[in-house]
Amino acid sequence: MKLKILLFLITLTLLNCKYQNTSLYIGTYTSGASEGIYKLDFNTKTGVLSNSKLVATTENPSFIAYSPNKKFIYAVGEGGNGTVSSYQIQDNGALKFLNTVDTFGGAPCHVSVNKAGTKVVVSNYVGGNFAIYHVNNDGSLSDAYQVFEHNSSEQKSHAHSAQFVNKQLIVADLGRNSVYRYETKDDENYKLKDSSLIEMSENAGPRHFSLTKDGKFLYIINEYASTVTAAKNTDDSFELINNYSTLSNDFKGNNSCADIHLSDDERFLYASNRGENSIAVFKRDTKTGRLEKTQNKNVHGDWPRNFTIDPSGKFLLVANKKSNNICVFNIDSDTGTLSFLHSTDLPSPVCLLF
Repeated sequence: MKLKILLFLITLTLLNCKYQNTSLYIGTYTSGASEGIYKLDFNTKTGVLSNSKLVATTENPSFIAYSPNKKFIYAVGEGGNGTVSSYQIQDNGALKFLNTVDTFGGAPCHVSVNKAGTKVVVSNYVGGNFAIYHVNNDGSLSDAYQVFEHNSSEQKSHAHSAQFVNKQLIVADLGRNSVYRYETKDDENYKLKDSSLIEMSENAGPRHFSLTKDGKFLYIINEYASTVTAAKNTDDSFELINNYSTLSNDFKGNNSCADIHLSDDERFLYASNRGENSIAVFKRDTKTGRLEKTQNKNVHGDWPRNFTIDPSGKFLLVANKKSNNICVFNIDSDTGTLSFLHSTDLPSPVCLLF
């Protein structure tokens, strides 16, 4: 009888551990010790990272994205001749290579997938353009069927991120200091609707952005200005709410902002500072969209290019590129503020994907 109880408790413990663990995939730069895309196990109860494995050998997978069903991963190859690759996720978490296609622009730095999982868009930083692809039935990518050029004779484009939003495609162009909006009427071909979705301050450098789930509020992280631009959607256009500094009042050095995320309940907003090496924490008024900065938390590393919030919403993880580590922070559920838990070494981490 005692043996049966013991076996039952062991089985229950194993099942509980399995339930608590989720996969974290990491995109990296491979100019140093890194060899490609890595996977770690993350415990959503304790915040512990473990069991680091190289799951795909590839050059400079600096940004990676899931398909909506999480059966596939798409990874840019940020090299001279840009590429984007597709992988099928195996039962053991390893990645099976499917195919690689051209991005038609140098240094692709961002990839995203539409909600239906039928289209992929890649932004080319050096190329100054972005490309749209069909997803084939097996998860592989077609050749690009649309490529949009943002460069002009007067101004160099640096397309930095793009997201599908219903029948629209929103593109942040750091070089042109503008956020573009494209639309489709046939769910196929996109056409430019607006080359200035929201008026940006001079030399702001829009890099990434987050939209609220209802689409009413837009938050843009500005690399050059070290600010977050908050805007409200009114009658199919966006009006500026305000620009908010991401830096501590006493910081005097050079800084470049990188990433931005809303908490799942949208009560808090987070932004990363490369230079100050911090995460700026904002409390968000869910009715007006206004922000109030409550914390600048040291990332316990150097050059936080990307960060993410885990599926439980209890932890925030930061990829510190130059110090070769991933740091885990606990999120206070009442205030949204961060407290440091621990650090895990990994070469040149720049993108974290749950």
